Amino acid sequence: MPKISDYEGIIGAEELAKLKRLAEELRGLSLLHINSAKDGGGVAEMLHSLIPLFNELGLKTRWEAITGTPLFFHTTKSLHNALQGAEVAITPEMLEEYKRVNRQNAERLDLRADLVMVHDPQPAALIEHKRKGKWIWRCHIDLSRPDRGTWALLAQYLERYDAAVFSMEEFTQALPIPQFIVPPSIDPLSDKNRELPPAKIDEVYEKYGINRDKPIILQVSRFDRFKDPLGVIELYRLVRKEIPCRLVLAGGAASDDPEGAEVYQEVLKAAERAPEVYVLDLPPRSDIEINALQRGADVIIQKSLREGFGLTVTEALWKGKPVVATAVGGIKLQVIDGRTGLLANSIPEAADRVKHLLRYPELARELGQAGREHVRKNFLITRHLRDYLRIYSSLVTR
Repeated sequence: MPKISDYEGIIGAEELAKLKRLAEELRGLSLLHINSAKDGGGVAEMLHSLIPLFNELGLKTRWEAITGTPLFFHTTKSLHNALQGAEVAITPEMLEEYKRVNRQNAERLDLRADLVMVHDPQPAALIEHKRKGKWIWRCHIDLSRPDRGTWALLAQYLERYDAAVFSMEEFTQALPIPQFIVPPSIDPLSDKNRELPPAKIDEVYEKYGINRDKPIILQVSRFDRFKDPLGVIELYRLVRKEIPCRLVLAGGAASDDPEGAEVYQEVLKAAERAPEVYVLDLPPRSDIEINALQRGADVIIQKSLREGFGLTVTEALWKGKPVVATAVGGIKLQVIDGRTGLLANSIPEAADRVKHLLRYPELARELGQAGREHVRKNFLITRHLRDYLRIYSSLVTR
């Protein structure tokens, strides 16, 4: 596990010293993070890196994940989809199960801490069982166009928090509490993002039977309809009509997402009708494999329909890869069209952009280099730590 001093070579001694000074003000305070899964998805991935660093910096930090029934996670997935703008019915039975499971988790977990950060809608109702400290709701999803009725259901809990944190300004909502903006981040020293020797990249591609004698187009994402994997296959069909290439769709499931298996089967069926498409259902903690797949790809896609941030975009940019993505949510913070990557608003436009990058590899290299520097300046874990420490300090002072 990396130490805080290991990041000095990436961010510089001065930035590291500022981070340590900020943490010194909070030394000895207890911090609790609560989410819905310890494996799968970007939230768990970030917490795996953040928690040890918080502890090293002097905050007594714990991480708890709530448990629930199939109906509970079906309900929270429906809440998630509705908050991202989908038309979803939330029944009284679903709401009662949501409350009951949160109540049950409140009885099971030790919620006592000076600072409690609750991530996303799944455990939001735990606020009813607040015992001490300052409570912060951390939203990782795209709230730019939520279903208003569903938002009202959630807001009755959120207004009881001491603060809320969103990934970008356009996700903020009318709440009677302080709101902060903190984009997510990647850990450059994690297995998913550290440098790999070429032999390891070759080994992973061979493991999955993917020949790299043609350009590789890659999308890494959970099997989720908001990630539009079927749209990626259609995009690939258009590219392949003019340029020989292969498509890799690499993903997996999160334990709190009951729709993942269904979407995976839909993708498999669509892939059968397109030549040279590789659909990889990766188990949790396949970090080295994802790292190698990204480093071995020629163009990386992120064709999300909604996106809270898109850590797979950050990972690709950090590896110096050219990215073609949709202009939604937090992707727009990362892919600056024509400077750090290329944006597209339709499948034909995205296909044209992929073809352009495959035809002009020098442009692809330039965009990749600019993307890496953009991530280094804005989306690494050390900046994320600094932002959180500043919020915690302001709440403790207040």
